[in-house]
Amino acid sequence: MIYQGKALSASFLEDGIAELCFDLQGDSVNKFNRLTLEELGEATQALASESGLKGVVVTSGKPVFIVGADITEFTELFTLPDAELRGWLEQANAIFNAFEDLPVPTVAAINGVALGGGYEMCLACDFRVMSSAAVVGLPEVKLGINPGFGGTVRLPRVIGCDNANLWVATGNQQKPDAALKDGGVDAVVAPELLKDASVDLLKKTLAGEFDYQARREEKMSPVKLNDIERMMAFTTGKAMVAQQAGKNMPAPVTAVKSMERNATLSRDEAIEVEIEHFIKLARTPQADALVGLFLNEQGVSKTARTIAKQGGDVKQGAVLGAGIMGGGIAYQSAYKGTPILMKDIAEAGLELGMKEAGKLLSKRVARGRMTPDKMAAVLSSIRPTLSYDGFDKADVIVEAVVENPKVKHAVLAETEKHIREDAVLASNTSTISITYLAEALERPENFCGMHFFNPVHAMPLVEVIRGEKTSETTVARTVKYALQMGKTPIVVNDCPGFFVNRVLFPYFAGFDMLVRDGADFRHVDKVMERFGMPMGPAYLMDVVGIDTGFHAAEVMAEGFPDRMRHPFKGISQMMFEANRYGQKNGIGFYKYEEDKRGKPKKTEDETALSMAAEAKMNSVELSDDDILARMMIPMCIETVRCLDESIVGSAADADMGLIMGIGFPVFRGGAMRYIDQMGVKAFVEMADRYADLGKLYQVTDSLREMAAKGESFFK
Repeated sequence: MIYQGKALSASFLEDGIAELCFDLQGDSVNKFNRLTLEELGEATQALASESGLKGVVVTSGKPVFIVGADITEFTELFTLPDAELRGWLEQANAIFNAFEDLPVPTVAAINGVALGGGYEMCLACDFRVMSSAAVVGLPEVKLGINPGFGGTVRLPRVIGCDNANLWVATGNQQKPDAALKDGGVDAVVAPELLKDASVDLLKKTLAGEFDYQARREEKMSPVKLNDIERMMAFTTGKAMVAQQAGKNMPAPVTAVKSMERNATLSRDEAIEVEIEHFIKLARTPQADALVGLFLNEQGVSKTARTIAKQGGDVKQGAVLGAGIMGGGIAYQSAYKGTPILMKDIAEAGLELGMKEAGKLLSKRVARGRMTPDKMAAVLSSIRPTLSYDGFDKADVIVEAVVENPKVKHAVLAETEKHIREDAVLASNTSTISITYLAEALERPENFCGMHFFNPVHAMPLVEVIRGEKTSETTVARTVKYALQMGKTPIVVNDCPGFFVNRVLFPYFAGFDMLVRDGADFRHVDKVMERFGMPMGPAYLMDVVGIDTGFHAAEVMAEGFPDRMRHPFKGISQMMFEANRYGQKNGIGFYKYEEDKRGKPKKTEDETALSMAAEAKMNSVELSDDDILARMMIPMCIETVRCLDESIVGSAADADMGLIMGIGFPVFRGGAMRYIDQMGVKAFVEMADRYADLGKLYQVTDSLREMAAKGESFFK
């Protein structure tokens, strides 16, 4: 044994060839935490002192190679003063450099996921052999930062500047074929051949068949491009990246700038440039939000998996109602491997549901993501039916009929008679109380809400709603089914609108009040899109369906009359009364016509502008900051209310729900992190300036108390 630590070990495999094996104790994956970095430095020193050493193969003792840096340490690192953060980065890079400088050839045997720092370890090796089951990449920009362990230095020198721009700026994982084609790895082999192939490559290098020193020299030297070639590569690269990333995501462009600046330098000088850019990005609110979001996502996922363990098996699903939503649920269940029955009362409904599933599968085939045989197998696992035949075999049955309490009561009561006593019955309702719907059932403990978002295949969130009598086993099985469907479930307690819609409708109310006070709805849309929302509120209403929104707003007004019933007729109600429902009938706040690809194209409509003028009751001078504040304050305060009332379990759950449910901008991290970044005290002061607009704008006592104590939701 050359070295034995808690995160890695080094030992001789055979004559002169050593294996450096990463195998972090007490963890299911390898990652670069402080311990691993420290031990890599110690192991490298031990290897360097071995007089008989001829070469090193870097391996993993786990199914993954190295997933990257330990993100849980980032929140602490990012608060360090610049000098301390720089010192940590310089120390880490000195360890990577020392390994790269070993006086023998090195080969990375990439058996599984090698991302971020994991792939940077591979780049520090002279050669890279990849399993056909592995993926590699540098995803740091997705956390709002650029690589920090030499990735922007070594990658352009290994795969060329154009490829490096694409790899680093997108942060995408690279599959074996693409990695080999671009030169990111030297060979791809079957998993069972990986170690032998890596050792064989070392032996051939030692025999003089490959020149590892020449390869190493390329990584130590400036990029081999002349001034014009370098300018063309990076000028074009920056322009493309800036267009794709947008102004709210500085990391991709900054990472390309880092590569541009370090391209003319030696390795050690270039790494200083990378560190400079890393520190700059670590100070941005985007990095704070994206790292926080990553940690929130891990926490939410862990909670869901823990809950699901108590759920029992879900081998057969069923859905009631075969429209667009029912067809989407059936598709998602079958595509992810759980067979499903799809019931409707009419043959036309079944045809619509199967058509929806077939359309989604056909798109996957057309894009090369699925074979026709696989498509046929998935479709055959969806069984359309007009009867309850087979429902006694279903473990979870999802009701997805029209959003009408009386209809749902009737359907749920009838369905309960045809299913097992231990089966879970769930309602895909967006607003109706689960406790109220359960009144029609003999076994309310087996009933809960399972709220999918439209379109089902694209929206990752599922709200699992616990009614007053819902059992924990019912919640657990529903969570498990959602996970099997590839969704992220968040468990919430029952109230009108549950969580996502409850906080969305105050946002819509803020919009109606802005139009009432003279704001141009087109300009409000632009302000919110610049903030980062995927679409402004008027456009969003058109996409959701103004009729759907109006009926949901009535439910919310009945549930929370003190703040969600408004003493004026807003533009949304006027649109509904004029039968302008948005994209579903081609006219709403905007007019819609199909483009060449058959998708609805938005254009302005004079009648909508006239209606907005009619809805205007006041002429308030409104800046863009006023518009943003008046849109965001109601949503944020209602989210705090949901936390106070335990509708949602944590600030992390709340933010994840908003990001996955309504497309809240990821680089802002969610409503709670938005308040945190502004400062709770500053948010309260801002809200107080608009408090005369009504209770939606009046902060809770809990938020005012947090402001007084200097508290925050995450920090």
